[in-house]
Amino acid sequence: RTEYFYEFFYFHSVYLLIAYLNLTNYIILRKKRLFYNSRECIILAAACLFCGIIDKNNVLLLSVKFHIIERKHAKHSIRMETIRTIFNEHKQYKAQIFMLAKSDLIKTYRGAALGWAWAVIKPTITLFVFWFAFSIGLRHGKPIAGYPFFLWLTAGFLPWFYMQEMITGGARCIRKYKHLVTKMKFPISTIPTYVNLSHLYVHFALLAITIVLFMCFGHMPDIYLLQIPFYMLLMFMFFTVWSLLGGMLSAISQDFQNLVNALSTAIFWMSGIVYNVDTIDQRWLRVALKFNPVTVIASGYRRAFVYKKWFWQDKVSIACFFVTFTMFAVGALWAYKKLRKEIPDVL
Repeated sequence: RTEYFYEFFYFHSVYLLIAYLNLTNYIILRKKRLFYNSRECIILAAACLFCGIIDKNNVLLLSVKFHIIERKHAKHSIRMETIRTIFNEHKQYKAQIFMLAKSDLIKTYRGAALGWAWAVIKPTITLFVFWFAFSIGLRHGKPIAGYPFFLWLTAGFLPWFYMQEMITGGARCIRKYKHLVTKMKFPISTIPTYVNLSHLYVHFALLAITIVLFMCFGHMPDIYLLQIPFYMLLMFMFFTVWSLLGGMLSAISQDFQNLVNALSTAIFWMSGIVYNVDTIDQRWLRVALKFNPVTVIASGYRRAFVYKKWFWQDKVSIACFFVTFTMFAVGALWAYKKLRKEIPDVL
């Protein structure tokens, strides 16, 4: 026991010694790394062996230990550097982001007499068709939670109009504005943000129309609508990350854009836009569908408009959303780090 105690004590004394040397190295030389590389660790371990601080059995363990620490630290530093770069680009070009968001909205409907108003008119016509079909024509659809089926459907379609545009439009955003990448020095990471922001402006207008529509049917706004900004924030976060990932992959390969276009219809029918996911009998399928952010957002809007429930009452959906968001965020950081220097040449 005594021999084990001294071996433990001396072994960890080496960790304290190297930690002290690292700290001194960082303070005096102002280097950006806090760990020695594997070669330096071997030299330090050999010196400690020569001085009798540790025996030969612990030299290899010490070297491997610090080599693993070095690799983990290097990967962590690269991820943090990528996040810091994206944040600084948004901070530096924040004025241009808002200006280009407005320009993107105007450019899309340039040449039309009503201009960007068509971005609101088109979804409004779709809602009118649904109202006519389910309330007058087919007369199908029982009231849900005291609301006509048309209003229940509208609450789910409201975020879908935005998400539909971002699924396909986000994937082609970098290729659409390739002149910003190829003809001038403009940060690629900001392109998905202002494209997302331009569609968010339209969503605000449709949200106001939907509230007025509910009022026309005798359902006044209540406190549950205060959670709509929360779901809008989740929606904006996810589709900004998606646009960065999808936009960079589509810029490299047109096949990815074609794949997204082909899957957009499947996403609609598998996201609970026209049906309630919570009524599915198979529990595993209900949980699996909640990993789809479109399902979480559409159900969240219905909770606010129809079911009158708060978002924290469905912790599973929120947890599933953030799991999916984290996966897409990691993929977006990887794509940005690997492809941002190749995209100008490819385009």
